[in-house]
Amino acid sequence: MSVHYTGQLPLTPSRSNAARKSGHHAPALKVTALGGGHGLYSTLSALRLIAGELTAVVTVADDGGSSGVIRQELDVIPPGDLRMALAALCDDTDWGRTWRDTMQHRFITQRADGTPGTLNNHALGNLLIVALGELLGDSVAGLQWAGALLGARGTVLPMSRVPLTISGTVLSGNDQGELIRETITGQAELARAAAAGSVVSIRLDPDTASATPEALEAIDLSDWVVLGPGSWFTSVLPHLLLPQLRNALIQTTAQRALVMNLQPNTTETNNMCAADHLEVLHQYAPQLRFDAIIVDHSVVDDADRDQFEQTAEKLGAEAVFSRVLDDQRDGIHDPLKLAVAFDEIFSRFS
Repeated sequence: MSVHYTGQLPLTPSRSNAARKSGHHAPALKVTALGGGHGLYSTLSALRLIAGELTAVVTVADDGGSSGVIRQELDVIPPGDLRMALAALCDDTDWGRTWRDTMQHRFITQRADGTPGTLNNHALGNLLIVALGELLGDSVAGLQWAGALLGARGTVLPMSRVPLTISGTVLSGNDQGELIRETITGQAELARAAAAGSVVSIRLDPDTASATPEALEAIDLSDWVVLGPGSWFTSVLPHLLLPQLRNALIQTTAQRALVMNLQPNTTETNNMCAADHLEVLHQYAPQLRFDAIIVDHSVVDDADRDQFEQTAEKLGAEAVFSRVLDDQRDGIHDPLKLAVAFDEIFSRFS
């Protein structure tokens, strides 16, 4: 049950504190980034270095871990990916780093009998986001206040104010070598099932859920819209399953960029190459066009380059090969390298 705050806290916080902490004036480029989890974290960590007005639109279908427990017990949108996005927008200052680490801090608790305690594995940021949403009676207003507290260099919005459930059809083999088609409900279960098979299709429930109006407005008013990277079926594609959001992405006058994953063949995308990722995206939004697709040189080898470029052309895009891999961390985008890649395409395609 939500508790509506009746004190003096306004719905929209003052932005003056965040402005004072920014330290410099960024160009006025308006960018909206869509995704979830670690992929969106990488994108935002790069974009906050170059964008003047940055908005993150985040998936709300997570049902595992701390977010899953909070979602089930409080009937709210899962806060985990929203927390990650806010943390990514913190400045690289003492203030920003302290609040980033505070939001990401997870409690480790244990009962006397050795079993995990009630707060075990809960991230403080998850609890803060939910608390502000309950006090204000609105999740978006709560996120605005959380962003102001952190001095976040941007705005974080859920793709919908309604908690969404993702489900999918997974094709896998049994011990007799027969192919079995199963319907799996829930993001966490779908990710686990995909590790042993192949995802054939996905959907959201309720499929009639409204997109967050503020997110639709941000997409409409942006200079650039960025999708990806991230778990393809559970963080990237869900944005195309919500009709209002998909239509907004298709109809916006903004230019569009897609960031490819550094590891195409993962547990969620078994035996898929980079071109296959584009084919799946095209399947769910055949009218969606991109201007540029950023892909690291290591992702597509010379033998597959023609296929990837031809598939990119099907989406109306130019494949832009850039070195965006973090040399110190396997499978992670380097924020500075990715920022350079963004800056180059923003300049070249604008």
